[in-house]
Parts: sequence; C-alpha cells; structure tokens
Amino acid sequence: MTQRISEVVRNTNETKIRVRVNLDGTGQGTLNTGIPFLDHMIDQIKRHGLFDIDIHCDGDLDIDDHHTVEDCGITLGQAFAQALGDKKGLRRYGHFYAPLDEALSRVVVDLSGRPGLWMDIPFTRARIGTFDVDLFSEFFQGFVNHALMTLHIDNLKGKNSHHQIECVFKAFARALRMACEIDPRAENTVASTKGSL
Repeated sequence: MTQRISEVVRNTNETKIRVRVNLDGTGQGTLNTGIPFLDHMIDQIKRHGLFDIDIHCDGDLDIDDHHTVEDCGITLGQAFAQALGDKKGLRRYGHFYAPLDEALSRVVVDLSGRPGLWMDIPFTRARIGTFDVDLFSEFFQGFVNHALMTLHIDNLKGKNSHHQIECVFKAFARALRMACEIDPRAENTVASTKGSL
C-alpha cells in the first residue's frame, strides 16, 4: 500500500504553519500551536484517530487566537486531503459516539469531496480558561473546507464545556479514523457511484 503521508506549509502575514500527517500512524507527533488548549484538542485527534501529526505554528497571538486556530484547521485539512490522495479503497463514511463523564457527543464524517459543516454544541460557558469556544467552529470550518468533507457534530448532553468539546474531538478522531480506513474488499475502487470523490 502507498504511504499516506503528507506535509503542508502555510505562510501568511498572520501565521506560519508546518503540518505533517501520517494517516496510518500510531498516534505520535509533536504539537506546538502556541495555544495549549488547542494542542490538547488536536492531541485527541492524534491519539484517538491513531494519526501521526506534527504541527508547528507561529501565529499573531498578540492580537488574538482566531488566526492561529482557523489556520491550523485549514492546514491540517489540507494535509489530510493530500494524504488521502485519490481516495481509492476508503471506507469514506465514519461515525462515533464519545462520552466524557456527563457529556456525550456524536460525530458523523463523509469524505465526499463536498465541504460542509453542521455543528451544534450548546456550550454552557463562553470560555474554557482563556480559550473562546466560538473558535472551535472556525477550526472545524477550516478543516472541512480544505479536507473536502462533510461533517456533522452534535453535543447531545453536557454541563461542563471542557467535557463537551473534548468528547467532540474524541468522537471526531474516531469517526475520521473509520472514514480514512482502507476497506480490503474495495482496495481499488472509490466508494461512489460517480467513480470519484
């Protein structure tokens, strides 16, 4: 099987980012976005998705976290799209429910080639520490736009905002892992009646 590894560099006036992804990894890698809570969430993707992910970002954090969070989502999405290649053999779809104490989230993924985000998380507070919870939608929007995928995120229960978003990222990791897996019965075909994704 071809190695599904990619490296993407994104340099703008707001951020300088380097991302390396191995879809068939073991959950290893180094995360340095400059925002510890964002590192903690991407670590969920890495560990629970069994993706090797390295991210280094120098962002304009003196202004705020927005550009860094959004651009990390964009660059990570580009890296996944590149590593997926022609998408032959992919299962394409993935779904997962993840609990974290009182919180429960469901995530559904379709590597369809059509970007779309439907996200419903009724956060119980506006910040987790100093992190603005509105930025999670910026991260996921950037990711889906550049990974070319459809993503449904629903937090079904939760009273603690940290638990709400952490179980979202865990469910996202597992759903994405499922969608990215190669189906041994369909290794040379694309999971679409069109013949392409």
